[in-house]
Amino acid sequence: MSFHSTPSTCRGKQSLTASFVFLIFAIVAFSLNSLSTHQRLLAQEDSQTIPVDPVDREGEDWTRFLGPRGTGVSGEKGLLDNWPVEGPPLVWSKEIGIGYSSPSILGNRMVVHHRPRDGRNPGPVEVVECLQATDGKSIWKYEYPSSFSDPYGYNEGPRCSPVLEENRCFTLGPEGMLLCLDLLSGQKVWEHQLKEKFEVPDGFFGVGCNPIIDGDKLIVLVGGQSDAGVVAFNKETGDIIWEAVGKKTWEGVSTGQRNQTYTWTGDEALVSYSSPIVATFHGKKHLICLMRQGLVSLDPETGEENFKYWFMSRTFESVNAATPVVIDDKIFISAAYRVGSALLEVGEDGNSYEVLWRDTRNMLTHWSTAIQVGDYLYGFSGRHENEGHFTCISVESGKVEWQTRGFEGDPLVRLEQNPETRSLTDKKTGVQAPWPYYGRGSMILADGKFIVLGERGTLALVEVSSEEFKEISRTFVEGLTYPTWAAPILSRKRLYLRAESKIFCFDLAGE
Repeated sequence: MSFHSTPSTCRGKQSLTASFVFLIFAIVAFSLNSLSTHQRLLAQEDSQTIPVDPVDREGEDWTRFLGPRGTGVSGEKGLLDNWPVEGPPLVWSKEIGIGYSSPSILGNRMVVHHRPRDGRNPGPVEVVECLQATDGKSIWKYEYPSSFSDPYGYNEGPRCSPVLEENRCFTLGPEGMLLCLDLLSGQKVWEHQLKEKFEVPDGFFGVGCNPIIDGDKLIVLVGGQSDAGVVAFNKETGDIIWEAVGKKTWEGVSTGQRNQTYTWTGDEALVSYSSPIVATFHGKKHLICLMRQGLVSLDPETGEENFKYWFMSRTFESVNAATPVVIDDKIFISAAYRVGSALLEVGEDGNSYEVLWRDTRNMLTHWSTAIQVGDYLYGFSGRHENEGHFTCISVESGKVEWQTRGFEGDPLVRLEQNPETRSLTDKKTGVQAPWPYYGRGSMILADGKFIVLGERGTLALVEVSSEEFKEISRTFVEGLTYPTWAAPILSRKRLYLRAESKIFCFDLAGE
């Protein structure tokens, strides 16, 4: 950053001497160098802000993965009670690069992280792009090189959602590029290539743990050996505040398998794809992280450990991906790969817990986080698409109340498939129909209803009920095709969906 000072010319009897000019420059230089980093950044923002249209509606921002509460629950009201056959009104759509991450919204700025294609191949850069949320107009872009290749053949785009706050945008790429940008201008503030700064073993599908903000800290599940599984950075400067979780956490811990304890190798991954969450239990603040080995509670200020719970699949090629769900003084965790789910009750001392129940079959969430409503949890269970079930279980007992694939009976009775295009048509209405099953879907809760997105693009509105599954509306969206794995987002009564390489915006405002 450079500053320019132009001395004024005095047209009078007195003139500045060379020594006085030198003194003036020295004073200015000293003053500028005395500015704090924060003050300099504010000066930069004031001079380089790229304006956007003002927001046109009241409502909530969706500034991070799973929304303002980190739970997939929206506080917005006044949405459509049901949808027309053709679906809710489409406001705009836009082609973007590949990726699995949801956008994030603050005001009228929506940030999406993607990787443009070069023909059929992934391009050489990742792009953090700010769009105008109301119409999809591009405001700014920031690019950096990427050579990420998914070892299992999935797409090579970003997995983590941007984190937005005031004038900052934080992103984490699949190769471990942690980036802080000025949200108002798109200029870089700081960056860390985590795989260069820490000893991070390769993950199965690249880096995919969404960071979160807590006070002055950006908390990232880095996964660094041997004890940098979780790292807190100063969000303004990028400086490391503390590191925690690893060998000291898991060495010698019981794995629950025939009285075996874990022996640290130094080569294992510490994180999977679950995102952390901050919660308060009995007046004490906790940072809750579902690591690859299991659940850990930390003091978010210091990184000091409160407690840990082993929760890992016996299958090597496995991940913990769903975010823990906090229910009063309890924590619900769930995973696929024959792990199942468990409910822990945190003790009053904040350093202990009791396992209220553990079930390997009731709900096995893969990457979609369950949502708690009253005494029940709703989520998608199943490792593979053909195993995917939308499931309701009791919080108290873990008992399955109901589960569905999203379509009952034989789909060929109601639907007709074109043998050439393989598209489906509803026999009664003649309208193109969505795929009958949800698979491993995603959902959010808004205005008392679930908005469900199936992994083949089926968009549905579902009643919240512990007694039975009741779908209110479903629709087909042209271009919303497999894999639609990014969770829906809602801001100011507009629903935003990301397909692998396209964004859709729908208007859900009721009359």
